[in-house]
Amino acid sequence: MLLEENAKTVVVACNTASAVALPQLSESVPVTVTGVILPGAQAAIAATRTGHIGVIGTRATINSGAYERALRSFDAGIRVTARACPLLVPLIEEGWVDTEPTRVIARNYLAPMVTAEVDTLVLGCTHYPLMKEVIGNVVGRDVRLIDSAQETARETADRLRENDIANDSANTAQYRFISSDAPETFLALGQRFLGSAIDRAETRTLG
Repeated sequence: MLLEENAKTVVVACNTASAVALPQLSESVPVTVTGVILPGAQAAIAATRTGHIGVIGTRATINSGAYERALRSFDAGIRVTARACPLLVPLIEEGWVDTEPTRVIARNYLAPMVTAEVDTLVLGCTHYPLMKEVIGNVVGRDVRLIDSAQETARETADRLRENDIANDSANTAQYRFISSDAPETFLALGQRFLGSAIDRAETRTLG
């Protein structure tokens, strides 16, 4: 579908999809494909002072070991503490970003990170940056939080410039949102992620 729209690059903006499907996608499409794991891992390596990095994500992302492999591809001696936090996504999607139940669950999930004294924590799910304040309060303000989405945006911009296909014109951005399911839910969640209302989302059935 994206190639039909003449996309010149594709970003897999999901940690779980990047963990389990990125190699196959990269081999099957004729444009560059950027996932969120390598950029996030590279930023964590640059940020850590002690060489001990924490990673939180969905069960699928954590069980894949993708972040550990990516981190150790940059530094074989890095220490990694990883923890799946499956309840955080539904809480965020319900809008319960900073409530007492959410804070209790976050403290339980993040206790191993505090005990291990990681100095850098990768937010290995694109939902988690919406909980940055809660997470930061739990692990402590000295712990650097790595937002993989931000790092991926920088990586994508670099790739576009390297391939001489970047659009450097000012004020020409246009946004088009296409959802494969439940456009009403997409509109509500999109506003939370983007911080502004999405007027319209198209629906396109996949497969």
